[in-house]
Amino acid sequence: MTPLERLRLEKAAADCGFERTPLLLNDGGLELRSAQFPEVVLVHASGGGFCVSASTPALLDGADGGVLLVADLDKLYATLQRASAVARTMPNRVADQFRHGTLHLPQTTEAERLVVQRVGQNLFRNALMDYWQGRCCVTGLAVPALLRASHIKPWAKCLSDDERLDVFNGLLLAPHVDALFDGGWISFSNEGKLIVSNALQAAAQIQLGISNDWQIHNVKPAQISYLTFHRDNEFRY
Repeated sequence: MTPLERLRLEKAAADCGFERTPLLLNDGGLELRSAQFPEVVLVHASGGGFCVSASTPALLDGADGGVLLVADLDKLYATLQRASAVARTMPNRVADQFRHGTLHLPQTTEAERLVVQRVGQNLFRNALMDYWQGRCCVTGLAVPALLRASHIKPWAKCLSDDERLDVFNGLLLAPHVDALFDGGWISFSNEGKLIVSNALQAAAQIQLGISNDWQIHNVKPAQISYLTFHRDNEFRY
């Protein structure tokens, strides 16, 4: 790795959330680290592009055998931004923030309990905005003020704060998609493919703009149990 390549990589790492000084490896690669999470990402220059791997494979979308080949610096930025977002929102991390932030808040009255619940809901929304990079995970809509933090397994049916605040139990959705999903008019397969209820007439589907192209990309294994719950308990067959 040339000094210029290393400089560019270090800047990309810092810009994408890996703020700790990268560690130079014996084979010439860089180990990218952050104070916000324990996972690390390894980057090696390779034929004008980059070879990226991670201590936790779930950080990298589309990695083949745990390794992702990235063609240029722009794509490396996108890869590192996504990896750091996933790492910040790994299971239990949002719930741990919630428990820490509400430890000393009173919860005696209904009003006090609602305040605590809003703290959790705000943390959950922020985590989904981070994880889904500020875009509806189905339509790609990128207007943050319009996006809804939707639970796959509803808040009231979750058995613990870890479930309620698990980023993998959430979808960031455009308002009309959120209403359809929350009402059980649509759901998604374990591969992320759209399923439309037979109870929703074809004319209504057209009026609502439902498209066969709607899909959740890069469904993670941790999301599958929640999607299964939605199909089994919330979806209108």
